[in-house]
Parts: sequence; C-alpha cells; structure tokens
Amino acid sequence: MIPVISIVGRSNSGKTTLLEKIIGELRRRNIKVGTIKHHHYTFDIDTEGKDTWRFWMAGSDSVAISSPSKFALVSRVEKEKNIDEIVRLMGDVDLVITEGYKKCDKPKIELIRRQKGEQPMEYPEGNPPIAFVVDSKEGFQAGDIPVFYRDDIIEIADFIIDFCKLKP
Repeated sequence: MIPVISIVGRSNSGKTTLLEKIIGELRRRNIKVGTIKHHHYTFDIDTEGKDTWRFWMAGSDSVAISSPSKFALVSRVEKEKNIDEIVRLMGDVDLVITEGYKKCDKPKIELIRRQKGEQPMEYPEGNPPIAFVVDSKEGFQAGDIPVFYRDDIIEIADFIIDFCKLKP
C-alpha cells in the first residue's frame, strides 16, 4: 500500500506553500510524489470551448485527455471518493501527500500559524497529528509530537521519509 500523509491546517495557513516545498525536496531525493487536493465544492479543470469541455457538456460521464507527458481523467460521481480509492488511480508513486482531509484516518501533519493566534485543531481520540509545523516554536507545547519550523523543509522531508519507511 502506498503511504499517505495529510497536510492539514486552517484556511490560509500556508498548506499549499508548505506542500510545494516538501514535494520539491522529496523529488530532489528521487521520491515519486502523488498529491491530492481536497475541495469542498465543485471544480473545473477544463477550458470552456475546448474538446474535452465540449464532451463533458454533452453529457459524458468520464472524460480523459492524454499526451506523452500528462494524463487527466474527470468523472461524474454520486459520492466523494475516499483517499484510498483515489490513491489506487494514481499509478507509479512512492508516497501520496494530501492537502486537507483533516477528518480522515490518515497520518496528519498540522500547520499552525501561531502569529495569527492559531491553536492546534481538535482531533478524534487516538488520531492526533504525527507532527506540527509552526511559524514560532516559542512556548508551543506538543508533548511527544515532533514540532518543526515552517522553513525546516529538509527536516520535515527527513521525518516523512522515516515515518513512511521510504528509501530515497
């Protein structure tokens, strides 16, 4: 099974920026990374007027576009797919990192902007974050849970590699 780590945090906490940096560092170490962005609303990845958009608008239940360097598939669904279902579609990756999915049962790294007064989010019993990433460690208490500064990308990548038992 491909390991999955979720990067979670409040809106505008810097999750996307952190993820970009982590992905870059993992790729530098030859780790193939898949990414899943959780979105609460509908979305479009197509361009109005283009062929795939026209096929979708005509009523296709699934539309794929493929080239020598990219592949994309959009399908109508009756209910949201869970992470494991999506991971099975991702192909040849060593690790999947999600943005969001704070209620999932996957290991989570929580990003906290302490300078904005944020505190750790509430988690179900037995499913705390595996690490915190903060903009200020001063006075931050996390018990046995590792705490990283948001610019400690190499250390965060090391932690993810060790936690997931990956071989760079």
